[in-house]
Amino acid sequence: MRVVRLLFAVLCVVGWTSAGRAGETRISLVLICDIYKMSEENGRGGLARVAAVAKAEKARGGHVLVAHAGDAISPSLMSGFDKGRHMIDLLNMIPIDVFVPGNHEYDFGPDVFHERMREAKFPIYAANLREAGDKQIPGILDARIHDFGEARIGVIGLTAEDSPKKSQPGRLRIGGMVDTARAVAARLRKEGADLIVLVAHANRSIDEDLMDSGIAEVILSGDDHDLFVRQTDKVAILESAQDGVVVGVVDLSVKIDVVEGKRRVSWWPRFRLIDTADVAPDPAVAARVAAYEGEMSKELDIVIGRTTVELDSRNAAVRGGETPIGNLFTDAMRAATKAEIALINGGGFRGGRVYPAGSDITRRHVLSELPFLNKALVLEVTGAQLKAALEAGLTGAENEIGRFPHVSGMTIRADLARPVGDRIVRLTVGDKPVDPDRKYTLSTNDFLARGGDGYDALTKARVIVGPTDAGLVTNHVMAYIRDKQTVSAAIEGRVIVGRERAPR
Repeated sequence: MRVVRLLFAVLCVVGWTSAGRAGETRISLVLICDIYKMSEENGRGGLARVAAVAKAEKARGGHVLVAHAGDAISPSLMSGFDKGRHMIDLLNMIPIDVFVPGNHEYDFGPDVFHERMREAKFPIYAANLREAGDKQIPGILDARIHDFGEARIGVIGLTAEDSPKKSQPGRLRIGGMVDTARAVAARLRKEGADLIVLVAHANRSIDEDLMDSGIAEVILSGDDHDLFVRQTDKVAILESAQDGVVVGVVDLSVKIDVVEGKRRVSWWPRFRLIDTADVAPDPAVAARVAAYEGEMSKELDIVIGRTTVELDSRNAAVRGGETPIGNLFTDAMRAATKAEIALINGGGFRGGRVYPAGSDITRRHVLSELPFLNKALVLEVTGAQLKAALEAGLTGAENEIGRFPHVSGMTIRADLARPVGDRIVRLTVGDKPVDPDRKYTLSTNDFLARGGDGYDALTKARVIVGPTDAGLVTNHVMAYIRDKQTVSAAIEGRVIVGRERAPR
């Protein structure tokens, strides 16, 4: 194994050219995924720089396949206004060969999903996606064998199987990724595929299942928002960072030998990581992005208030503990709906930035933080239902996941050393311990009310104010800040988590 690692290191150093040795086919697999911001930030990312990378790879000649592993039409800032139409328009300017829907492609429901996919000028793959009645969706492929020189590469698309929990696919049916990939890969190999490449919007756990399954030689993945590279003696996997900060490439060397009429395939991957800070933005895409930004600015850049304290919406903050911004937003929901308590999930925050004390807050800031345009429902929950929902929110809390709860009107004391489902050691509403049988009015977003992010217990609650009558969470937050003019939210001990036994 040490020799394999050394060889891999040497191959990464020597670089890559499109011309291979005799009998060798070289193929570059370019991966982008999870792009929510059309503009660059701090000189990195954005669709103009991503487009420049993709076009440069194509211009080098040889065999190149550009894959997008999902999450495009939402939750970009402007998607709250046009439901992702601008993102498809911009992606149509990039030479994408394979696009796989991520869970956020379903955020506006199945009808908008179909509309956006019909607008796409690039091929869409999703083997585990079907319309109601198990009907294949016109214009969406399961897979295809791509002929690159002597090598035949079977490419399979896999949309996120957890989309029903994370989004709103509605009537669409999404099958298991591993079982689907296994069946389709077997068919492609019978049809002559030398290697299998999976393009999948899959969380890390499913990534590992796909790797362990032995179904494919290469996996190009999205969803985890990180930069991830791993190789074993049988499979290579790559995930590019979110928002186009880094574009990853797997350069495959494939050699085909025919022995006694049978094809024998040997292959080796090299990984290249392209920091888009080193790439000049594509002029045409940059101009289109600027035009879209101009359309938004008139309305979005109006100042609605000022914060006297620092507000941090980065993932490490909002997915790991109580935060001032979480308290501010839940207080706004509770005040607007007049509910006893309020709850939102850390994964709903998407701004990923720090607002220093003394900063102005604009409409753009609020919409950047909550781009999904969720509605603020009011539910009647029993104490038992509330506790069960919050236990679900604390599942995986040690790993900074999106379901982490931010609350108003209640306090949670939890011990992460306790088993999942039994981590809360004290839960109060006001100053009183929660009564399992008492009913409480809860304001939460419609995503959690539908059981999103594992909050299934909330689906059993009685709906007092439903989607038809509920206002947008963003509108409540903007009105709250505008009315106060200055806000000074602080950490108050609303959610305390630890790893040692907490006192009851």
